[in-house]
Amino acid sequence: MTNQISHIPKDFLWGSASAAYQVEGAWDADGKSPSVWDNYVKLPGTTFKGTTGDIAVDHYHRYKEDVALMAEMGLKAYRFSIAWTRILPEGRGPVNEEGIQFYSDLIDELLKHHIEPLITLYHWDLPQCLMDEYGGWESRQIIDDFNEYASVLFDRFGDRVKYWISLNEQNIFVSLGYQLGVHPPGVQDDKRMYQVNHIANLANAKVINTFHEMIPDGKIGPSFAYSPIYAKDSHPINVLAAERAEDMQSHFWMDIYLKGRYPKFALDNLAKQGITIDIQEGDMALIASAKPDFLGINYYQSNTMAYNPIDGVGRGEMNTTGKKGSSGESGVPGLYKRIENPFVERTNWDWEIDPMGLQIAIQRISSRYDVPVLITENGLGEYDQLTEDGHIHDDYRIDYLSQHVTAINNAIQDGASVLGYCTWSFTDLLSWLNGYQKRYGFVYVDKHEVEEGTLERKPKDSFYWYQELIKQHQYC
Repeated sequence: MTNQISHIPKDFLWGSASAAYQVEGAWDADGKSPSVWDNYVKLPGTTFKGTTGDIAVDHYHRYKEDVALMAEMGLKAYRFSIAWTRILPEGRGPVNEEGIQFYSDLIDELLKHHIEPLITLYHWDLPQCLMDEYGGWESRQIIDDFNEYASVLFDRFGDRVKYWISLNEQNIFVSLGYQLGVHPPGVQDDKRMYQVNHIANLANAKVINTFHEMIPDGKIGPSFAYSPIYAKDSHPINVLAAERAEDMQSHFWMDIYLKGRYPKFALDNLAKQGITIDIQEGDMALIASAKPDFLGINYYQSNTMAYNPIDGVGRGEMNTTGKKGSSGESGVPGLYKRIENPFVERTNWDWEIDPMGLQIAIQRISSRYDVPVLITENGLGEYDQLTEDGHIHDDYRIDYLSQHVTAINNAIQDGASVLGYCTWSFTDLLSWLNGYQKRYGFVYVDKHEVEEGTLERKPKDSFYWYQELIKQHQYC
């Protein structure tokens, strides 16, 4: 194990992560107003078996128990998101002090156990009232409202919290919400998606600048869901397809965050589709002025691309059931299509298991942007079962995480700066569209699809593996 972590610095943040909607529950408690997710999951057919986060795993009432388990593990950092609707129930204006108190108590509990809190400002749970009032992310009004919300958090928690994540997986929430229509608000419109994304870029930039004014000794950055692109083979037509996919699916976001501009090919390609982004005077200056201190990376899989003819495949089906092999190829006709990589295994949800892809991702980011990386999510969602001896033997998760830790160590050895590693997730939780059967946690939670279960917490074998890894790193 020592060789596996030999190049990881002593101040490395060994962490784990969660999101408010997926763990807290208490969806209408203590002054909290509904988020778009609170309402969306109640629409028939939107989630697996109709699961909701109304109770989730009840972290809101059990946070002390959860933090005690983190302390037992020896966790150095815990990344969690704050529910905007607990802080500003009207989206702006009066502050809900009960919501502030909950997160303040959570922060203090973490610090008492020497666990660094990492706060995510936005993990998809937009206040429903702002969606109703002006369409949420479709209006520039959200830029100021998001900044007001963030400023409250910086003011109340900035004395105790050093690390902040601005937007979680902007590329995912805009594409699934406005292009594929499987997240709120359930829209399928490429033009609206790209305009929403531009507004989110402006909101992200403004908040980063506000943060640096209010907490000059802190660190902030967005968290990006990065799946590095491979070409199917060395045929130039497939290499070109892979290059185009990397521009459209990755550089389109990361170049904005770290270079302050959109990739030229991506803009040209959108124009050919009749899509122009409403870039107003001052927009690009604002974006270019915002300098993240790190880039958060949520890494789960790589993607392999091949040329896609003009009459080729379009958007494919997502596997949200856990039935292996139920997803198909998908792509953009005339440009590229995602295909199965024969050199890696896949999960039951058809996510490719590619630890070396994380090393490739870190290396690409380090070379292109010269910025520190924080692994804000990485984990394996699988069917975990209690055995007759009352344990959860998740050797497959240990193997998965262990190989990804090795990839981080190797990337650092090659010169990358990596601040920490937050696994997804600490406890089992609600997987947005996949329900409770898809488990990610170090800690098993007795919670099932039809809202049954005692919510009892039980550490899995992976809990003790991570505990030993952190201990070994302390003394190596």
